Amino acid sequence: MIAIILSLLAAASNALASVLQRRATVAAPEADAFKPSLILDLLRQPLWLGGVGALIAAFLLQAAALSMAGLALVQPLLAAELPFTMIIIAWLPPRGLRRVPWAGVAALTAGLAGFLVAAAPSGGKGVPGTGEWIVATAATVGCAAVLVTVAWPMRGPFRGVLLGVTTSLGFALTAAFMRTATRAFSDGVVTSWELYAMAAAGVTSLFLLQNALQSGTLVAVQPALTVTDPVASILLGVGLFGEHLRTGGWIAMEAVGIVLVALGSVLITRSPLLHGERAVTPARRG
Repeated sequence: MIAIILSLLAAASNALASVLQRRATVAAPEADAFKPSLILDLLRQPLWLGGVGALIAAFLLQAAALSMAGLALVQPLLAAELPFTMIIIAWLPPRGLRRVPWAGVAALTAGLAGFLVAAAPSGGKGVPGTGEWIVATAATVGCAAVLVTVAWPMRGPFRGVLLGVTTSLGFALTAAFMRTATRAFSDGVVTSWELYAMAAAGVTSLFLLQNALQSGTLVAVQPALTVTDPVASILLGVGLFGEHLRTGGWIAMEAVGIVLVALGSVLITRSPLLHGERAVTPARRG
């Protein structure tokens, strides 16, 4: 239960980070895309720094949750980020909570709960072998490289979607390293290579996230972030850590849950609240 609460708090922190960072990156020059100058420019934006603070809080909450439970339980709960994003945007003036697409929020929440109840993620071995890490890392990095290559010449929402998916792959791999690193750290081991791999994957994913948010609106980026991360994390949890999901007749309920999550995501992303984020006023340059 504690792991579930921590995961939901991490989702809320991630949602706050996405809203703040999107409002900051919209002011960044298009020419800064994929360059270190993008980060240098954003460092002068108080909103972006606030988003980084929220992202760090989410990271710590996620790490605490992963020290108690597996990827297949913790990461799907982060899909709650999308409803939290809607509520945060609605709180910002001149909007109101009555404009939140509650049908979409309810569908996504019910689907997420139904999937987790049906799948009942459990089990998992302690530390994957070196060969397993090599295969998982190579597969994830390879997919990310292909997506970045395709996204590079594009502009607008399509680039945002592709980079959103790429970012989610990076965060899923970061979470996998985090699961091992946090447990090693709790045992007093601070020199495990997974700790440094986690830091490298996390920083790279953060850089990709800034480019995704700069390239497309939250309408395009947020669903890609929300849906891809749990799927990639479940695959890594099963493949790397031997985590188990229930099969047999439960698969039908799991499928219904996934459909509801997808339906809820569509309903939420069609909301005028998210489309209104297109018109965020660029922050004044210093």
